[in-house]
Amino acid sequence: MIKRLLAATSIATLCLFSAASAAENVEMWVRTGIGDSFKKVVEAYNSSHDNKVVVTEVPFSELVQKYATAIAGGQAPDALSMDLIYNPAFAAAGQLEDLTDWAKSLPYFNLLSPSHLRLGTYQDRVYGLPLSVETSVFAWNKDLYKKAGLDPEKAPASWDEITANAEKIRALGDDTYGFYFSGGGCGGCMIFTFTPLVWGAGADILSTDSKAATLDTPEMRKAVDIYRNMVKKDLVPAGAASDNGTNFLTFTNGKIGQQSLGAFAIGTLVTQHPEINFGVTLIPGVDGKPSSFAGGDNFVITKGTMKIDAVKEFLEYIYSMDGQKIMAKYGSLPTRGDIADKVLEGLDPRMQVGLKAISVAKTPYTLQFNDLINSANGPWASFTNAAIFGDDVDGAFSSAQSEMQSIIDSGQ
Repeated sequence: MIKRLLAATSIATLCLFSAASAAENVEMWVRTGIGDSFKKVVEAYNSSHDNKVVVTEVPFSELVQKYATAIAGGQAPDALSMDLIYNPAFAAAGQLEDLTDWAKSLPYFNLLSPSHLRLGTYQDRVYGLPLSVETSVFAWNKDLYKKAGLDPEKAPASWDEITANAEKIRALGDDTYGFYFSGGGCGGCMIFTFTPLVWGAGADILSTDSKAATLDTPEMRKAVDIYRNMVKKDLVPAGAASDNGTNFLTFTNGKIGQQSLGAFAIGTLVTQHPEINFGVTLIPGVDGKPSSFAGGDNFVITKGTMKIDAVKEFLEYIYSMDGQKIMAKYGSLPTRGDIADKVLEGLDPRMQVGLKAISVAKTPYTLQFNDLINSANGPWASFTNAAIFGDDVDGAFSSAQSEMQSIIDSGQ
């Protein structure tokens, strides 16, 4: 059992609140760099409610382990902004509050981001709800399109078209390239931007029940060939092979013609790189049908917290029209489909592409996401790098398929 949590506030603060009112301080952990959207909604909530949310930022690479350690020691925060991919594992371990009855009483429950709800559910019980929604999209530099003799307003709809456009952009010479991706062992980058190529075509890397690796498919072979072809033709900077995600936003340098990115990059480009004239569309699958990765964070509550009502109040504020508008203004997509259009009114229209991606987006459901996919030394990261940049494609498929299945079997 998880021990009852003690408020992580000073004695002076506790005395002040106990004397003044029954207001509570909700302790919440988030990953470093969570962005202004969450920080601003916390500011708005704290300025308009008696209860307050006290946010602690933890380095992303340490957050999951630190949370697990804090739970074991009975010192976990009341709530956490958790990368949705980890939600099933913590739910399965019995470390999160069961939110099912309350969540399903929300009138908009069935209109929340479907992938987030799926990852927040374990054995038909709800343990996590959408906090920040992220999707992967395809971006192109309109100025480079124009210089290369392409129609800057025409979004590419197939990988044949993307490759042809990349060749014309690369022909501009110097350090201008037609395409970019972070391929140097960045499993998270490649699941985010590369897997939609096969998802759109109806294939996947895991079986529906997550008990079998299904990596070696004709669709994945075709996707690998598309990327290998662009690398071979020097349409991709050589640095992509060693980029572990540090340069994920290389598109912002103005020298990349096309790149699959996160919808969050729309806000980054608009606010920090106004000099880049860009367009966004959905990522085509290998057969042209689009898909996307549904990423972002779920809001989870630590099992045993004594402040569950205060935590729920904060989450309901996030889901309110005011909360959703604040989040969207600073780059987060709406989590509620029923008010999404109103939330995005007056904002950059390109945000609508990120919103549209939610309906076709997927997220792998597995209790072993980190070992299979996110780990820099895991089978997925090793596979994408070896299959795209290496000489032995068949070997890359065989090795990754076998290693993934071994990891899955060991967890049964």
